[in-house]
Amino acid sequence: MKVLTYEKVIKPGATRYLIKKNKGWYRLIWLLNIPSFYFERNDILNKIVAIVGMCGSGKSVATEILENKLGYKKVYFGGVTMEKLNESHLKITPENEKMMREKLRREYGNGAFAKILLPRIKELSASNNVVLDGLYSWEEYTLLKEKLDNIILVAIVVDKDIRYDRLSKRKIRPLTKEEAIKRDISEIENIAKAGPIAYADYYVINNDDIEKYEERLLEIVGD
Repeated sequence: MKVLTYEKVIKPGATRYLIKKNKGWYRLIWLLNIPSFYFERNDILNKIVAIVGMCGSGKSVATEILENKLGYKKVYFGGVTMEKLNESHLKITPENEKMMREKLRREYGNGAFAKILLPRIKELSASNNVVLDGLYSWEEYTLLKEKLDNIILVAIVVDKDIRYDRLSKRKIRPLTKEEAIKRDISEIENIAKAGPIAYADYYVINNDDIEKYEERLLEIVGD
């Protein structure tokens, strides 16, 4: 959590103003009989950490660490798909999820989930550190970066063979190696998933045990 200071300039005889940042905008207040000019450079900036990585890299684990260890509030991008399916009274199945993701991206572009979730992210980050679970596309990142100065990209990186092995053994929605390869290529080609990973601010290698993984993650985001 970072606090930036006020600038103070004495201007005798000048009209006095107070410029106060309020929800991302500056409002001008005319003050009489106050002997200085104050400009607030920024309010308290909470962190917004976006966890990115290929399928099976350990993004959800990273999110849980930040939630449970540091009290971050989670915004789950995949939750948008579930909400839209419920609103449409459709069953939650892999086929319907794929259909809904594609529908939203046709309507909103590849930055669809970021556009839909931006108000929620802003609201939560006003009083909390926030972790974004499931940011995928380059368009999602650039949209959020334009609106949020304090977003940090953390990429989780795992050797491919280790990822594929973990995916084949996971209890929920396991993938064969062939299915995982197909998904990797589809996400890179169709939703520009590689961009945020390549452009990340920090990298966490998740080939080893969970203790080393957690230690590196907390090193990055710790105050």
